[in-house]
Amino acid sequence: MNRNIAFAAGALVLAIAAPFIVYPVFLMKVLCFALFACAFNLLIGYTGLLSFGHAAFFGGAGYITGHTLKVMGWPFELGLVAGVIAAALIGLLMGLLAIRRQGIYFTMITLALAQMLFFVCLQVPYTGGEDGLQGVPRGQLLGMIDLRNDLTMYYVVLAIFIAGFALILRTVHSPFGQVLKAVKENEPRAISLGYDTDRYKLMAFVLSASLAGLAGATKTVVLGFETLTDVHWTMSGLVVLMTLVGGLGTLAGPVVGAIVIIALENKLGDFGNWMASTTGIDWFRSIGESVTIVTGFIFIVCVLAFRRGIVGELAELFRRRPREPLSHGADSGAGTTLATK
Repeated sequence: MNRNIAFAAGALVLAIAAPFIVYPVFLMKVLCFALFACAFNLLIGYTGLLSFGHAAFFGGAGYITGHTLKVMGWPFELGLVAGVIAAALIGLLMGLLAIRRQGIYFTMITLALAQMLFFVCLQVPYTGGEDGLQGVPRGQLLGMIDLRNDLTMYYVVLAIFIAGFALILRTVHSPFGQVLKAVKENEPRAISLGYDTDRYKLMAFVLSASLAGLAGATKTVVLGFETLTDVHWTMSGLVVLMTLVGGLGTLAGPVVGAIVIIALENKLGDFGNWMASTTGIDWFRSIGESVTIVTGFIFIVCVLAFRRGIVGELAELFRRRPREPLSHGADSGAGTTLATK
């Protein structure tokens, strides 16, 4: 427990100091996707439900928040709340239709419903179609704090991420979370103990959808636009990749996975240009155009060699460390005591 508290305190200090070292907008994007991955992990890692429709919550909330802020002129807080409520309602409707199915059938239903929302966003006028929703204002926090400043906006996003992560942490360690783990491990036994597993799975699905919506709504405000990419099925695949790379069923795993994947997407091109200028080999410049190949390779390596993900493997490594042997004095004292007896 002390180790976990020390790790959390160190991570918080690092997060507070990070915008003075790294571009704040990039960090805000990482935090948004980290919250998205944590929300997805709550469903698959602790409930055992593989959803391929989380892009619907992420992108749907982004469109609602962007529309309310840009067109309706709502304040920042109400825009986020509107996005979260929209994601929760979409999650409730999708969950009612999909939750009674299991395995691949559940996954395919969520994928189909999410793609239906994608085509709705493509056709509805207020989304901007293929051009997306552009020029979303950040507004002000509580009507006083100007969020157009990137540093100010970063700390607001950090606070949102911490609140969302704390809610997930509390959920996992609550009696409700224990029931979810029981459903994942052995659903028939949970039913035999008197739990309405469908109701628990639906509650977990809606909670996960709401947090994914919060992440998507925050991302829209940070970047100032929302596009069809966020509601496409590839976004659902991306969050699956983040969770698996970081560590399925671990609290910190999705955060690490989001950092790795988003850093690759945004910085791989810069790395290729630097390698090309350093070595004089122009082939390295094409690395930035091969992000999907690199992420796919990472996914294959994780599936074949690191099934627990980065955080899961590190946790297992620490767990396997042999305990320190007793000192010679302790051994001799124990032997004397036994001899006396």
